[in-house]
Amino acid sequence: MNLSNLKPAEGSIKHSKRIGRGAGSGKGGTSTRGNKGAKARSGYHAKVGYEGGQMPLYRRVPKFGFKNFNRVEYVGINIDLLNSLAEAKNITDFNLDVFKQNGLISSHDKIKILGRGELNKTINVTAHAFSATAKKAIEDKGGSATVIE
Repeated sequence: MNLSNLKPAEGSIKHSKRIGRGAGSGKGGTSTRGNKGAKARSGYHAKVGYEGGQMPLYRRVPKFGFKNFNRVEYVGINIDLLNSLAEAKNITDFNLDVFKQNGLISSHDKIKILGRGELNKTINVTAHAFSATAKKAIEDKGGSATVIE
């Protein structure tokens, strides 16, 4: 094998359709655009979701419910995850920076500590919200649950 006989794999190159090159090509005249109408003209652009005058899908599908713009979204972190982090990395004080460094939250997330799992260590947790069971579990082990306002 040498550079003179290299060529692309069979079927990997697809030649573009040559349109508007005379009647003999079979793609002359209207250049595969059909006869007349907006789609035959240059500069044609249909609006997003336009279905040729038919009632568009986004208007045919029934609407329901609403989005509460006052809702506060929390990232839930369970006690069992805190426990495993505390044992693996020997962490006793959990705050926003610790959660960020361990990839549990991004910079603007709000945190809620949830009560699933067991706690084996005394830890101090600072978060935006706590479930009742999580707060009780942390305080029963001698730790503190501080709420960020």
